[in-house]
Amino acid sequence: MSKQHKPHRGYAATLLSSGVRLALAAVVLGASGAAVAQTSEPQPAPAQPETDQAAATLETVSVLGSRTKPRTEASSAVPIDILGGEEFHNQPSVDVLDKMRTLVPSFNVSTIPIDDAATLVRPANLRGLPPDNTLVLVNGKRRHRAAVITFLGHGLSDGSQGPDISVFPSLALEQVEVLRDGAAAQYGSDAIAGVINFGLKRLDHGGTVEAFAGQYYEGDGFTQQYDAQVGLPLSANGFATLTAEWRTADPTSRSVQRDDAAAAVAAGYPGVRNPAQIWGSPETKEDFKFVANFGVSGESIDFYGFGNYARREVEGGFYFRDPTSRGGVYSNDGGETLLIGSLDGNPCPAIALRDGSGNLLPYSTVGAAVTALPSHCFTFLSQYPGGFTPRFGGEMEDRSLVLGIKGVWGDGWHWDLSGGYGRNEIDFYMLNTINASQGPEQPAGNRFNPGGNVQTETNFNFDIGRDFDTGFTSGPLSLAFGAEWREEEFEIIAGDAASTAIGPLTQQGFSIGSNGFPGFNPSTAGSHSRDNWAVYVDAEARLTEQFLLAAAVRHEDFSDFGDTTNWKLTGRYDFTDTFAVRGAFSTGFRAPTPGQANVSQVTTAFIDGELRDTATLPPALLAGLFPGAEPLQPEESKNASLGLVWNSGNWLVTADWYRIEVTDRIARSTDFDVTQAQRDELAARGRPDLASLSRVGFFVNDFDTTTTGLDLVASYESGHFGGTTTYSLAANWNKTEVDDFTPGIISEARIKKLEESLPRTKGYLSVSHQREVFHASARVNYYGSFYEDHLDSDVVSIADGGLPIYGGSAVTVDAEVGWKFASGLYFKVGAQNLFDEVPDDNPWAGIAGAQYPVHAPYGFNGGFYYVRVGYTF
Repeated sequence: MSKQHKPHRGYAATLLSSGVRLALAAVVLGASGAAVAQTSEPQPAPAQPETDQAAATLETVSVLGSRTKPRTEASSAVPIDILGGEEFHNQPSVDVLDKMRTLVPSFNVSTIPIDDAATLVRPANLRGLPPDNTLVLVNGKRRHRAAVITFLGHGLSDGSQGPDISVFPSLALEQVEVLRDGAAAQYGSDAIAGVINFGLKRLDHGGTVEAFAGQYYEGDGFTQQYDAQVGLPLSANGFATLTAEWRTADPTSRSVQRDDAAAAVAAGYPGVRNPAQIWGSPETKEDFKFVANFGVSGESIDFYGFGNYARREVEGGFYFRDPTSRGGVYSNDGGETLLIGSLDGNPCPAIALRDGSGNLLPYSTVGAAVTALPSHCFTFLSQYPGGFTPRFGGEMEDRSLVLGIKGVWGDGWHWDLSGGYGRNEIDFYMLNTINASQGPEQPAGNRFNPGGNVQTETNFNFDIGRDFDTGFTSGPLSLAFGAEWREEEFEIIAGDAASTAIGPLTQQGFSIGSNGFPGFNPSTAGSHSRDNWAVYVDAEARLTEQFLLAAAVRHEDFSDFGDTTNWKLTGRYDFTDTFAVRGAFSTGFRAPTPGQANVSQVTTAFIDGELRDTATLPPALLAGLFPGAEPLQPEESKNASLGLVWNSGNWLVTADWYRIEVTDRIARSTDFDVTQAQRDELAARGRPDLASLSRVGFFVNDFDTTTTGLDLVASYESGHFGGTTTYSLAANWNKTEVDDFTPGIISEARIKKLEESLPRTKGYLSVSHQREVFHASARVNYYGSFYEDHLDSDVVSIADGGLPIYGGSAVTVDAEVGWKFASGLYFKVGAQNLFDEVPDDNPWAGIAGAQYPVHAPYGFNGGFYYVRVGYTF
């Protein structure tokens, strides 16, 4: 294997990154030492502006977990994390997903280097379940899902279609609430793993401007971000808070030269890049986000609304097309002879690529034979003798608007009527690639537009509730009722002619469509929709001063698969003012999306050790051709949890055990080999674009899982070190076991990825110190070991051709120091992964050129240092 050395950092970048690390260590240690040396009484924390004090109060209350009234973390009957907006925004990463990963131990997301549309909307996992098992709310209202269906999701997220939460600027958030419990009976489909609610700021004056810049220690991935926020009065009793953010991020590379590329170079093939293929974070060319939150209070009726607009363009690399073996382009017999097409039907001579021992022939020999070909004979080796590496990108546009009115009727009836609309669109493009079946006729600039997907959702909700004095309980009986109607639509936009064309060389073995990501064929374009309605009731009461009991029931009816009824029972018993036990049991469900039932897409992936085209097709199209192809049904779940709460003085400790059983889980099947007879039948069913298809998969309800885990959260606030010092501990242990599956439809490799791809243990210990204008924080993060099926080879055993990686546990450290002055000016400098922790080297690096395991739970880019400066007015 020819291994490329790490890029040499520029002297200035090396000096700066080293200086940041030393400065952070020195300031944190120096501040602690100076504080310990003090003998005077601790100084009180500086007074905060009124807006900060209001925010601090709001941070202790969550609207999740109960439809009747808000609860604090300590008083809730179910586990809830409440993350303050300032704490959330100040995390060293700029993406909301990475901030969540840092602060919520049971939340996981990884860097996505080469995974088709997943590079645009990264899949995230709460409690070890796929992204679409977590319901996302904004200001308590359901958020629409993204148009991206994750086809390559490392086994765990394959086939999921969740929302895109990266469209929110973190500066817009008042707080983030994470309900770590099943809640489908309260909020509907998707809330199997839990619920995340993003609460937006409500400012009627003042604002903030901020600039952020950071870079990885390696000297790449430079990121710049600019935020602006303003609060405006909306009449005498209203507010309008507007927040905007703009960001760009350069790509990173943690790559080595591929073995096949090195062999081609050794054989004299010209133009082979080093490295031929890039593994790293994709380039974010533009990421713009805007959020508005507004409302007006009347005497008896309040009007409110919020919405967002976002657009993002992301571009990354694809797999290298080896000039000596790539099927459908350079060779169709494993690299023995060159693939040559006749442009006029006359025969063409054969050209060998290897000798009798399987060794590559020198390019001087092969190139001379190519030059001597008759004019009617065509081969891509004459145009791209060094192979090529496609570039894959997408432009995302997201928008939403929710409007509502709420008020009080008569004797304490609280009501809320709202309507919302959300739309997410992804338009894909391919660069530096070809449609091989078209031979020399390629589009200008080798740019293809394969089409895109659009997800739209419309929601209407009506909620009403009040407290009743029954005389049989130690407090009022709180009742809440509600109804919801929702329409969901998934649209497939056809690609341009070049990306879908079935060219004249198709019958001679050349692949069709834009290589790597063929366009959506016009025959598959169109919209697929469904609607549903739901009603629910939620009741809560203290049966005694110590015993709280709550129950919820929800019935939903879907136009495509029928109805479902789910329920939840929750209880809490306070033994003392400081100690309580809590628990819940519920049933839940997740409805299959119209996209999962109707999507049609062809991708390129490593299969049996080589790049091959594989398609995901609608189950209805494949009925009778492949086992398991039948209409989708909803997933069903049972959730149980039991927890302890200790709240004493400045201490708050919670420990919650949970168990989630999910049956009939929806996921993409394994890939099936497609015979010529099956291709002919698919053509007869209206899909001639599948003429070169070698493998096919589809969405199916096929396996059951049980996820068991434990969450431990603790915090302590003190006057240590001459100021306010807060200690926080959060840890999660999570295990998923596959209880039942159909061999041949779900592979054993997929089972292993489901059970072992995420670390079973993850957590952090942080210390935050505030003294006058100075603050410092440090966090130690722990990640347990993980399993990676490198390149999604779908084989467990090395002997059978699999590429397993068993990554070890790791500890990373984040640190930050900063100053916030009375004038409103603030300055912060910090580092994420301060000591530059990276995974062990990838033992299979030469196969596709990845220096590290690409799905490491803490990333593979190494340390990142940053500076943040802003002004609050």
